[in-house]
Amino acid sequence: MKQSKCLLIGVILIMTFALSACGNSTSGELSTKGLTVGVTGGPHEQIMEQVAKLAKKDGLTIHIKVFNDYNQPNTALDDGDLDASSYETLPFLKAQVKDRGYKITEVFKTVALPMGIYSNKIKDLKDLKNGDKIAIPNDPSSQPRSLTLLEKAGVIKMKPGTQRTGSTRDIISNPKKIKFVSMDPAQITAHLDEVTAAAINSNFAMGSGLTILKDSIYHESLTNNSYPNYFVVRNENKNDKVVKQIEKYYHSEQIESYIRKTFSGSVVPAW
Repeated sequence: MKQSKCLLIGVILIMTFALSACGNSTSGELSTKGLTVGVTGGPHEQIMEQVAKLAKKDGLTIHIKVFNDYNQPNTALDDGDLDASSYETLPFLKAQVKDRGYKITEVFKTVALPMGIYSNKIKDLKDLKNGDKIAIPNDPSSQPRSLTLLEKAGVIKMKPGTQRTGSTRDIISNPKKIKFVSMDPAQITAHLDEVTAAAINSNFAMGSGLTILKDSIYHESLTNNSYPNYFVVRNENKNDKVVKQIEKYYHSEQIESYIRKTFSGSVVPAW
């Protein structure tokens, strides 16, 4: 009887351990054989596919999971459903970590998607008239970026120190009394004809067939851009061997060449 009880307890313990091992672990080193990386559809997905090809030659399988929402990948990564993500700027990441308590961190720069000002009505921002409307993103990371771009172009002036976190409330000079229309970033291109100009993230511009070099009337710098995107992992995996491997692939000459040939300036290497 005692032997049967001991055997039963042993079986239960083994099954419990096995089941826990099958679950999504949020601790321990990442495997050097295979991992799952979350990306948003478009450039980040395309580039990671090329990175995965390089990794596969060395025996590392990168499974790519595509999201159509900016918030879901960080949730999935923090929960352990992903091993890493590659799609976001540092201001966006920091805001999510602060607001939601995620234990995730950036590890290396990937690409930058320069923001541009686009218009179907004017060819130069100097042609703006009093009271014209400019559409800008409504999210807390892209809106200050768009306003900083317009400040650099001489359209407005922002309160000192608010270039990274400010909003339209922080505009201290607006000589032409421009009216700013805040919109979902993904919807701005669809409403371009309803405004005089619009600040559009490159990924959404490309989705509508716009390229920053041919179609924008003003844009952020294509070199040393201030808003690089990052490869992100959980805090405990920051120094894992496989992360260093992926960084090597991502920062390779092959990937840099692919980015420059494929995206015509709308996506640029950030390292």
